[in-house]
Amino acid sequence: MKNFPFPVLRCLRLLAVFLGLTAAVFGAKDKPVVGFSFDTLKEERWQHDRDTLEAKVKSLGGSLVAVSANGDDSTQVRDIESLITKGVDVLVIVAHNGEALKRAVGDAKAAGIPVIAYDRLILDCDVDLYVTFDNVKVGALQAQYTVDHLPAGRMAKIVTVYGAPTDNNAKLVKEGQHSVLEPLVKAGKIQIVHADWAADWSPANGKKIVNAAITKAGHDIDAVIASADGVAGGCVQALVEEKLAGRVIVTGQDAELAACQRILRGTQTMTVYKPLQKLADFAGQAAIDLAKRQKGRHHDNARQPF
Repeated sequence: MKNFPFPVLRCLRLLAVFLGLTAAVFGAKDKPVVGFSFDTLKEERWQHDRDTLEAKVKSLGGSLVAVSANGDDSTQVRDIESLITKGVDVLVIVAHNGEALKRAVGDAKAAGIPVIAYDRLILDCDVDLYVTFDNVKVGALQAQYTVDHLPAGRMAKIVTVYGAPTDNNAKLVKEGQHSVLEPLVKAGKIQIVHADWAADWSPANGKKIVNAAITKAGHDIDAVIASADGVAGGCVQALVEEKLAGRVIVTGQDAELAACQRILRGTQTMTVYKPLQKLADFAGQAAIDLAKRQKGRHHDNARQPF
């Protein structure tokens, strides 16, 4: 046996211990490990998804490792690469930017790790599963509620606050909104006085958009169609500052606690409830199923196709 200096031996022993721990955590054949990469965990909605999916995964004998990119593309790519290196059995991803993760998803697939796109589509890559709600329907519900409650007898003025331009869901919600709004615009019954995208679904950006709308159109605004509750919170703050809160229709989605409280106070008008637990439970079950099938592939790829 070759004699190594003591410091080298100590380093080798520490490395062996580290590798052993990594194998124990991420390589247990009877306990699938699900890696969950979030765009952000700052919003109540995503915290709820994480907790529900983790409970489902644990109930099925697996474990969950969740990481958050805090709205940064580069951080999310690094998070995913780290989960791949650690050897998770399946990846669940809430993409910050659906166009920025193609390479990371490709790396996961090359490593034999199935990928689930959770609620947000990852574009131009081979994901194993995409789970989401009918986002076009969500937008249509927001717009239909708005037009049903607009004042009669005159042209109504509307501000539309879309979601993040990097999120395909935001485009689908917009599509649903405009399926209701465009015929009324063409008929001269409503006017969209201002429209913009709220980067990162940020309340602060929602506030800026409504501030800009008021600067442009004055106080003569009948409704703000905000695409999500977080964005709606910022919109409401802008209306509060102009003493318009409660006089202007404000929409949202996700039925977050803060949004429901605003509805009770009369500053937000509606929200679209989505059964998040069903989505998270389905994704958790699918993640464990995919992980177990992938393990079967490693044992006998010819007889256990996916």
